[in-house]
Amino acid sequence: MPNFEELKAKQMKLPKMNKKKITTIVLIVIGLIIVFTGLYTVNPEEMGVIQRFGKYIKSTNPGLHFKIPFGVDKLTKVKVKNVYKEEFGFRTLKAGVKTQYSRRDYNAEAIMLSGDLNIADVEWIVQYRINDPVKYLFNVRNVEETIRDLSESAMREVVGDRSVDEVIVLSRKEIADKTQIYLQEQLNKYTTGIEIVTVNLQNVNPPERVKPAFNEVNSAKQEKERIINQARQKYNEIIPEARGKAKRTIEEAEGYAINRVNRANGDADRFIQMYRKYRIAKTVTKKRMYLETMQKILPKVEKIYIVDEEQKGILPLLNLDKGGQ
Repeated sequence: MPNFEELKAKQMKLPKMNKKKITTIVLIVIGLIIVFTGLYTVNPEEMGVIQRFGKYIKSTNPGLHFKIPFGVDKLTKVKVKNVYKEEFGFRTLKAGVKTQYSRRDYNAEAIMLSGDLNIADVEWIVQYRINDPVKYLFNVRNVEETIRDLSESAMREVVGDRSVDEVIVLSRKEIADKTQIYLQEQLNKYTTGIEIVTVNLQNVNPPERVKPAFNEVNSAKQEKERIINQARQKYNEIIPEARGKAKRTIEEAEGYAINRVNRANGDADRFIQMYRKYRIAKTVTKKRMYLETMQKILPKVEKIYIVDEEQKGILPLLNLDKGGQ
């Protein structure tokens, strides 16, 4: 092994480093540290939240920004444009053309009691986004768990106010909308910084054990609706036709009454005019009326017999019943 004197001699032979070079290297290293730990970029779909020694300082919009390096300022990026999803009563393992779902049993969160004391298996989705990153980060310890608990509570309350028929068939959209409103009110109360985008009911069915009986009830209701619709169809065919016939009969009667009244008025006016002429010239009027009457009667007579008051024998038979005679 080399002795102490040999090591000392080697050290004396090493070149002495320039102080300026050392200072330059140190400044470069410090500059690089400042650049890599102080500058940061916020993407368009994000917002940056700056904490200084754990205390919230400010929020930064998308773009290039600077913070105090060396761990003094801490940056947390929050995706405020993304829409997140929570599933209840089921879980999606793989989305796509053929979506794969988990086969686990989630009845604990899906089975609910309706207002008419029936049981329904409710599956729904809650979609939300972060509209206030500061509240989201600092006001609630576990926002996702809070959303799940509040969503389940809201859905159970809304379902409990309605019958099982409304939940399964009749009022699905109304239930989803009311759940969304109630859930948003509760999240605002807890100042979570969350905005509910939509609440969608996926599948709402009776439990497996009662599903056959429920299907039979639905079939009976559908048959009832079919019969009622057929009766209404028949009603719509017969009633308008009967009303049309009644209206036509009434109009015909009114027309006949008007015709009879007009004819009676005309006959009365004609009789009055004739009576006035008769008073002026009784003989002429009487003779004219006689001739007019005979003119109407004679064409209807099949055989004509002429009798002379002064004839004493039998009048020779004349062929008066043949045309023109």
